[in-house]
Amino acid sequence: MKLSGKVAVVTGAASGMGKAIAELYAAEGAKVAVADLSVENAGKVVEGIEAKGGTAFAIASNVAKEEDVQRLIDETVSRYGTVDILVNNAGIMDNFVPAGDLTDELWEKVFAVNTTGPMRTIRKVLPLFTEKKAGVIVNIASAGGLFGSRAGAAYTASKHAVIGLTKNVGFQYAQLGIRCNAIAPGAVQTNIGASLTAVNPFGAERAQIGMGINPGMGQPEDIANIALFLASDDSSFVNGTTITADAGWTAY
Repeated sequence: MKLSGKVAVVTGAASGMGKAIAELYAAEGAKVAVADLSVENAGKVVEGIEAKGGTAFAIASNVAKEEDVQRLIDETVSRYGTVDILVNNAGIMDNFVPAGDLTDELWEKVFAVNTTGPMRTIRKVLPLFTEKKAGVIVNIASAGGLFGSRAGAAYTASKHAVIGLTKNVGFQYAQLGIRCNAIAPGAVQTNIGASLTAVNPFGAERAQIGMGINPGMGQPEDIANIALFLASDDSSFVNGTTITADAGWTAY
């Protein structure tokens, strides 16, 4: 039970990687706040966790809204007394829109979820972590945050920003017992593709160039295992860095 007695908040936890992380954390002894836009689906995840003897609750949360972030952390503390682990998993794609076709609206929407959301959740938990001089943050970035054309301009920039935020928080709070790391998944079987509604032909064509060298598709559980490592004491000397999980795709 690597997370026995810990309290974890996982955003975007109703499906895909977030669901797998929430389930694994609960199986390893953590009490989990299962946060998602869809509280109905989050509730189903909680039912599954509780059926296996775990502890969790579902909460509707749009990380693009400051009031939702406040309520998410406050409700978790009200129920479980504190927060020990924060996983920023919620994210959306950008239809592969290149810079020349990018609108302010799309840019701001993608950044609100992918970058500003993690900043706000981190900002909210840091007083808790600082007071007890302990805490772990795991940000789900992307191979798109390491390379230039795995998605459109907004998604690429937003995930690069998440990696920069990870490094900054990891270093600046290291002496306070707080660790902040990121995971950069490659192609993983999730439903994030549902946020692709009107794919830009030019942007998609350019992004597809690197797809032919992708060795394979990962499963949400593959990412959850890394998230468990980063949340546990097994990674006590790992801080401010990004673990790439892509079957070797970006090693080419």
